Amino acid sequence: MSVSIAAADQTVCAPLPVLGRDVTVPLVTGGEVTYAALDYAASAPALQRVWDDVAAYAPYYGSVHRGAGYLSQLSTDLFENSRKTVAEFLDCREGDQVVFTRSTTDSLNLLAATLPADCQVFVFETEHHASLLPWKDARVTYLNAPRSPRQAVETLERALADRDPYGPALVCVTGASNVTGELWPVRELAAAAHAHGARIVLDAAQLAPHHPVSVRDLDVDWVAFSGHKLYAPFGSGVLAGRSDWLREAEPYLAGGGASRKVSRRTDGGVDVEWHESAARHEAGSPNVIGVYSIASACKALTEAGFDTLVAREQHLIDTVRAGLAEVPEVRVLSLFGDEAPRVGVISFVVEGWNSSHFAAALSAEYGIGVRDGLFCAHPLVRTLLGSDPQTQGECGAPEAAPGEKSLNAIRVSFGAGTPDEHVERFVTAVRELVRDGAKWQYRTEDGRCVPAV
Repeated sequence: MSVSIAAADQTVCAPLPVLGRDVTVPLVTGGEVTYAALDYAASAPALQRVWDDVAAYAPYYGSVHRGAGYLSQLSTDLFENSRKTVAEFLDCREGDQVVFTRSTTDSLNLLAATLPADCQVFVFETEHHASLLPWKDARVTYLNAPRSPRQAVETLERALADRDPYGPALVCVTGASNVTGELWPVRELAAAAHAHGARIVLDAAQLAPHHPVSVRDLDVDWVAFSGHKLYAPFGSGVLAGRSDWLREAEPYLAGGGASRKVSRRTDGGVDVEWHESAARHEAGSPNVIGVYSIASACKALTEAGFDTLVAREQHLIDTVRAGLAEVPEVRVLSLFGDEAPRVGVISFVVEGWNSSHFAAALSAEYGIGVRDGLFCAHPLVRTLLGSDPQTQGECGAPEAAPGEKSLNAIRVSFGAGTPDEHVERFVTAVRELVRDGAKWQYRTEDGRCVPAV
């Protein structure tokens, strides 16, 4: 996937307004500071636009589908129009279905439940657990971590060439790594999959908030993403793409809404006629608030313009990477190398520091929220660290002595709502912590490093 970056003089633009941008938090050293939310890869803050749209709709909230009242009719229209908005956001093809789920994890588990019998699944070990683990009822081939986009395509081609050419097959791949932020060659992987008679699903959880995603242009069969990473709260997700496997499979959940007709048989049993539309896999009362928030976020990002958003984010990425490069003790994790295009997700380790200790100090002493650990991508992080599964040590002592392998990593992530000041404060904090050490004492509590008060 190629990424074009605007010229430097085009990168200066304001961040999109998000909730929490003025929240202040206390510091253990005294005083308060505006919170720097730099954990977008886990959950991005809600766009103010999304919150305002939901608040405007809330008084008109009603049951979705089958309700005769005005508010039910309005809510149903809102729900189905949101489906159209998401389809447009993803540039879906005619005949593609948009199914609303709870999250990316839920979307991929839904797809896993629709796989034809004896389906082969090919997935790189570098995937997030949401796309690594759902395929338990299929024949799964786990592919080794590639060290370049070209190697990723070659690895997949070799694996597909050795498969049963007549059976169904599915490739699952991320669009952007939740650990390194690196963009994967989705279009090329899709071409390889189709050349060998396989289908492909794109995990766009980390890609969709940062770059435009076109199902048509990338030529993927399905795409999955979560609202809470797309600046939309309330716990909804999307699975969009080809309808045939979805239409032919048993409903993901059996219940009202998925069924078109239910009747008793003379033998006491029940006959069910299921819907063939997206409703087949949307049993129960839908999360209309969550669905509408996703549609609102899709509109907001589209109207802001991805060219502008990508250019500004690249400016933030360059700021963070340049700052970390000035600290010799910091090692940034990467599969594809320094020049690989990426989104605003950067993981690193600090020589001589326990990662939980470092993250705790960033929070308690600087008001900066990052993440530490293995990021629900254990095989990938351990491959990048060259470490075996082990238990994290006490946060008061270094995780790894100089020259030893680190066990966990630190992740900083940002996006459309991140002010320059937040990443600049982060870079300054890293430099000061490495140079001067923490100003406070810390202890381990329930497996987490926390300030000792």
